[in-house]
Amino acid sequence: MTVTAWLKRIDPGTHRRIKGLRLVTAYGIAWMMGDLQGLSWQIPGQASLGAVAAGMALWASVSEGQTTRAASSRDLVLLVFAAVIGAMVVSVLAPLLAGLGRAGPELPLVTGAFLVAYLKPSGILGAGLGSQFYIGQLLAYGAGLEEKDLTLIAVAGLIAAVAAVVPRLLTGPAEHPSLSASSPEIGAVFHAQALRMGLQAAAAALVIVALNGWFGLEKSAWAITACTYVIVGTASGTMDRVLRRVLGTAIGVPLGLACLPIASQLPMLIWTMAGLAMVVYAMALPERYDVACGAYAFALIITLAVRGETSAIMLVSRGWETLIGGGLGLATAMLILPLRTS
Repeated sequence: MTVTAWLKRIDPGTHRRIKGLRLVTAYGIAWMMGDLQGLSWQIPGQASLGAVAAGMALWASVSEGQTTRAASSRDLVLLVFAAVIGAMVVSVLAPLLAGLGRAGPELPLVTGAFLVAYLKPSGILGAGLGSQFYIGQLLAYGAGLEEKDLTLIAVAGLIAAVAAVVPRLLTGPAEHPSLSASSPEIGAVFHAQALRMGLQAAAAALVIVALNGWFGLEKSAWAITACTYVIVGTASGTMDRVLRRVLGTAIGVPLGLACLPIASQLPMLIWTMAGLAMVVYAMALPERYDVACGAYAFALIITLAVRGETSAIMLVSRGWETLIGGGLGLATAMLILPLRTS
């Protein structure tokens, strides 16, 4: 099958390609706005304001799925706000938990893992809010933000909201959501399913935190992310997502590593390749989770490299951390209140 035929089959109306370009644009706008010298110099803290804002804008754009400009803009603002709350929670709690050792600052991520899985059955916006809360936690944890950085987080949220909304206003009716905005189920059955999924994700995340404390994982946050996002409504569905995530990562990571020799010499080419990979991610995510995971793993590796990450062990660990997280997610889905049918 040719590339053109694949594009036509998976994205016949070019709507997902437009969304992919939108989220890449939101990322770039947020990063540039955050790195304005007159702004960044006035914000306390050592973290990159642009990096935090760009992460919030990117993943808010991924999670949003409305059909009109007004509804999309509203949801994007709410999604960015959820990321801000998540980042603030980690910034306040992580320093307090540092006395528990290496794994202490990671403990707040368990709450984010629970919310991601618990809110997943509640519809597009609900699932996006849970995901964004966790994304905010990841951004704060990765940047080492503390209570003194609350102003930075708030400003990053304002930048991210603007950067995410403006491209959506420009795409207008040319973009359709990847998923239909169906109404979530309600009632005892829904709450029981959501609670089970939340407990499964939280249990897997807690085990990873403990493993990091005991043995010292290279990049344990990646394992927590893997176990969090593979949890779905049934054990068989979780198994399918684990296999697809592992397969995609196993392809994307080596492709990214192959580009390392040119990362320092041709940074603009690397950023262009990363942008194209994120467009593929947006196109494939609704139907081809394996392709989406591979595209994101590739983009992650090459962007880390172009930003100065030279540790081959850390970059390769994306593969085994995904395997650890996916395996633990599958184990909890099958052992802790397993759901056999949706």
